[in-house]
Amino acid sequence: MVADDHPAHRPADDHPVDRPADETADGYPADRAADVVLADGGTVHLRPIRPEDAPRIVAMHSRFSERTRYLRYFSPYPRIPERDLRRFTTVDHHDREAFVAELGGELIAVGRYERIDADEAEVAFVVEDAHQGRGLGSVLLEHLTAAAGQEHIARFVAEVLPENGTMLRVFSDAGYTVDRSYADGVVHLTFEVAPTERSVEVARDREQRTEAAAIRRLLTPRRVAVVGASTRPGTIGHTLLRNLTAGSYTGTIVPIHPTAKTVRGLRAYPSVAAAPEPIDLALVAVPAAAVGAVVADCAHAGVYALVIVSAGFGEQGAEGLARQREVVTAARANGMRIVGPNCLGIANTDPDLRLNATLAPALPDRGRAGFFCQSGALGVALLAEAHRRRLGLSSFVSAGNRADVSGNDLLQYWLDDPGTDLVLLYLETFGNPRKFARLARRLARRKPVVAVAGRSRPPALAGVGPAPDERSVEALFARSGVIRVDTVPELFDVGLLLAHQPLPGGRRVGVVGNSTALGVLAVEALTAADLTVPAGYPVDVGPSATANQFATALRRAVADETIDALVAVFVPPLAVPSAAYAEVLVAETAGGSKPVVATFVAGDVAATAGRATAGEPAQAKLVRPGPDGGPGPGTVPAYDSVEEAVRALARVARYAQWRRQPAGRVPVLPDTDPAAARRLIATALAEYPAGVALPDDAAAPILARYGIAVEPSIRATDGTGAIAAADRLGYPVALKVAEGPLRHRLDLGGVRLELSDAGDVRRAYADMATRFGTGIAVMVQRMRPPGVACVVDLVEDPAFGPVVGFGLAGVATDLFGDHAWRAAPLSSSDAEALVRAPLAAPLLFGRPVSPDDPLPARGTDADLGALTDLLVRLGLLADEQPEVRAVQLNPVLAGADGVATLHATVHVGPPGSRPDTGPRRLR
Repeated sequence: MVADDHPAHRPADDHPVDRPADETADGYPADRAADVVLADGGTVHLRPIRPEDAPRIVAMHSRFSERTRYLRYFSPYPRIPERDLRRFTTVDHHDREAFVAELGGELIAVGRYERIDADEAEVAFVVEDAHQGRGLGSVLLEHLTAAAGQEHIARFVAEVLPENGTMLRVFSDAGYTVDRSYADGVVHLTFEVAPTERSVEVARDREQRTEAAAIRRLLTPRRVAVVGASTRPGTIGHTLLRNLTAGSYTGTIVPIHPTAKTVRGLRAYPSVAAAPEPIDLALVAVPAAAVGAVVADCAHAGVYALVIVSAGFGEQGAEGLARQREVVTAARANGMRIVGPNCLGIANTDPDLRLNATLAPALPDRGRAGFFCQSGALGVALLAEAHRRRLGLSSFVSAGNRADVSGNDLLQYWLDDPGTDLVLLYLETFGNPRKFARLARRLARRKPVVAVAGRSRPPALAGVGPAPDERSVEALFARSGVIRVDTVPELFDVGLLLAHQPLPGGRRVGVVGNSTALGVLAVEALTAADLTVPAGYPVDVGPSATANQFATALRRAVADETIDALVAVFVPPLAVPSAAYAEVLVAETAGGSKPVVATFVAGDVAATAGRATAGEPAQAKLVRPGPDGGPGPGTVPAYDSVEEAVRALARVARYAQWRRQPAGRVPVLPDTDPAAARRLIATALAEYPAGVALPDDAAAPILARYGIAVEPSIRATDGTGAIAAADRLGYPVALKVAEGPLRHRLDLGGVRLELSDAGDVRRAYADMATRFGTGIAVMVQRMRPPGVACVVDLVEDPAFGPVVGFGLAGVATDLFGDHAWRAAPLSSSDAEALVRAPLAAPLLFGRPVSPDDPLPARGTDADLGALTDLLVRLGLLADEQPEVRAVQLNPVLAGADGVATLHATVHVGPPGSRPDTGPRRLR
């Protein structure tokens, strides 16, 4: 493979194709097929090879340059002999596997491995000249190593000519530890295929760059076609074309109309392919039944992306969903991305572009906030509200049905977008919560993320394990760096503060104003929000204070090192214009390191800094113009009430505190065996396709593959069986009711401890049979050293995917919901913080819950390292095994010398959300 400075978007074949339908044939590993995004943002379809690919393999080979053939085959190799062709295209998908990259009906790359001994295979791949430099080699390597790992292949070897620097870099840059040697004119490479911390990091960085490139190309088109352009007012095609032209788009606009020569004074064409210049973006406003033909036309014309505003797809039932899938499949097979369908459109306020490809008649000012909205219908109202409140946007995307492009793609783009400092999200559902949690954590380390997010738990997750309560869900968002708000007004309240003011350096807040009542309200609101008001505040300058006196108080507060933020409260004096007070508020606070929020009650400043129209005098004084003419840094957001101002500030303060904390890293655990765990899970699902809760004996082997040991136990249904089990395990033992809520209830007689001989066991079982019924099933287990009983849970959350919960065991904990949660996977610092999060956590460390607790310190410190390790391992299992729907470890005894998991239940079933592990793929 060699590099090429001119990568093509797709092959010369002008006939767009749909994906073959036989990828699900028996014996064919259809789950290995994937749509992937390349370095330039285009897509290809990657799949295991089939024998019928032979003619297209020959065709691809004929397009290779002589140099590409030589570098791949070490000889001219002008034609593929029939015997070689059969071997290339006929593989068993176990010892021999090959992937082809398919684009526009042609194969453009192939990669393969072939086992050469029990745990080693030789790997090689080649990419057509026109598509070299697009990152296909690294994508093929990722998918080949993943397939090899499934087949218990531990190492890859490769032979590469020294002059093939591009191929050598593919291996060396992949993040694996590569052993290199040179002999007989060939470079010999060897490396382990198991993922390493570095290889995962490399793959994730490449994923971010490629997905960001796709969105960058989507948002910066130079030529836009409006398919369905119309001269009739009120139609979608007319509205899109009008808004595009009225917004002064700087690129070329091409109306597409079957018969008209011109539309709104612009030259029209009957199809996208008929346009005289290549089209970058197509806005589609035709009936749903006609969209498939439009996609084919765009593929023929080499369009990069489509925004499908048309409705009639997944939102209208099974038939529409099938149509939607066909459209997306056809688009991706031809290298295109889709926004929508059933969406509002996209916008880019860059003055060099001024793209309003939406149904909204006007856009907010240029600003530095990126805005993603799922709903098309609500999008117009959200843009209007942003415009009214003068919150400037950098870019806007309404994804509608999210058939392809989703909020996760925008998170990838905004991470490095120099024009975006703040991200706003309106999310109704989460398409890929696991990926959202990962991307949001990464983005929030650089830029604030504010989200209005749904609260409901999907029906598929109902009854699957305990669920985090509302308080825990709020904490989950906060600990992932996402500022979650409940309403659209709160979204803009927080957004305005983040857009124009710095982050606070702590939680100490000063209050300055001219109203005693408002000052008291501010202090009460700050205290309730867990913010601190230092001594000396509030500062009340009095209702008759002049603007200069107000300025002096503000100046002192800004210079005060005992506060990190400032709340200004103001009631305009009678017959005195409030503009002067607004002016000094901005002048004294702009450019400082402390965020300022304000509440101006009555007068002409009420509901300003974004809520009133731009013509009011005080409004203008609260705005500090930015380089683009709109509100810039230093603009003071003012709120209708003190409570609203403090609520916004409190949310931002919590985010700033999270951002100051070290990020932590998810460790790579070498002693795990994900493939073996996957096989055990598959065996269980083969017997119970709808899902099943696996008891201790079936759960333990799965957990053991992640280094989580479950103490052995034996089930018995009579006294004789219980004695036999105790003799086998060794005394002393415990007897516990095998099933139901009594299993952990020592207080109700469901647990008997410290049974030292057969007589103790006989008497204990007899008493339990008397209490709970003859033939009661019990679990017999060897006694463990004493410790603090804990409960560890794994459940699926609709926003974050798998989350790990921790709390101390007991009725009181269950009653008061003293359970803390973190999104999986967990870093070591995440896990340690999770252990310390429950209110009862001090009991783990031999100390009272509070200084006033009259009871003495209890026991010795629990092994924090062992607890942390247990949570990290469970988080890794959750991340890598999406079929694990829920886990409960109850109880886990935490002692000074480690932890002991006494019982475990693992609920397996069809995945509740898409996985976020393995090689790159569009999900």
